[in-house]
Amino acid sequence: MKKIDKVVWGLVLIIAGVLFALNALNITDVDVFFDGWWTLFIIIPCAVGLFSERDKMGNFIGLAIGVFLLLCCQDILSFSMIWKLLVPAVIILLGLKMVWTGLFGNRANDLLVKVKVNGGKTGDGCAIFSGNTLNYDGEVFEGAELTAVFGGVKCDLRKAVIHQDCAIEASAIFGSVDILVPDNVNVKVSSTCIFGSVSNKTARREGTYTLYVSGVGVFGGVEIK
Repeated sequence: MKKIDKVVWGLVLIIAGVLFALNALNITDVDVFFDGWWTLFIIIPCAVGLFSERDKMGNFIGLAIGVFLLLCCQDILSFSMIWKLLVPAVIILLGLKMVWTGLFGNRANDLLVKVKVNGGKTGDGCAIFSGNTLNYDGEVFEGAELTAVFGGVKCDLRKAVIHQDCAIEASAIFGSVDILVPDNVNVKVSSTCIFGSVSNKTARREGTYTLYVSGVGVFGGVEIK
């Protein structure tokens, strides 16, 4: 995926450079700074993300919003429609995501439900306009639910005792969630992002057990490292 990312961005830069050169030589007269040119900073990264990242839904939403803004700048659509349609669209998309998860589930959610049904203990880290740190040094870790709203949550598992597959559901809404993982645990991530990010910075590992992370980033970020 990283190769595709570099190739696409390389082509974008080449096209931009050729266009500037042709304009400078008076061969072409393309208005580079057309009305709404700034929307390209939304459209291009999201378009590239469709080919290079796992979070297709988030990038698709960003691409749709970028195109909508561009059409508004070109007077094809009206800016007054943005607030009328943006909020309902986001709500609908989040609802569809929840329905999909409810019908088909995901590995992280299934593991957390299993732990609770079997009487196990899951952590709960919530930060709203504040910060919260969960440290599992020397403790058994089976799973956790982390939520940051205009705040930050840090979950440190580097010295935790992990004796089975475990899971974390993390949501960052105008906030951040940092998850620190031990070297002997595999990490698998599923994500949904709306102007946010969920990034897995751990290297590929051959651990005995796997940590499944289901992340949601809405104008915020979840980082696993």
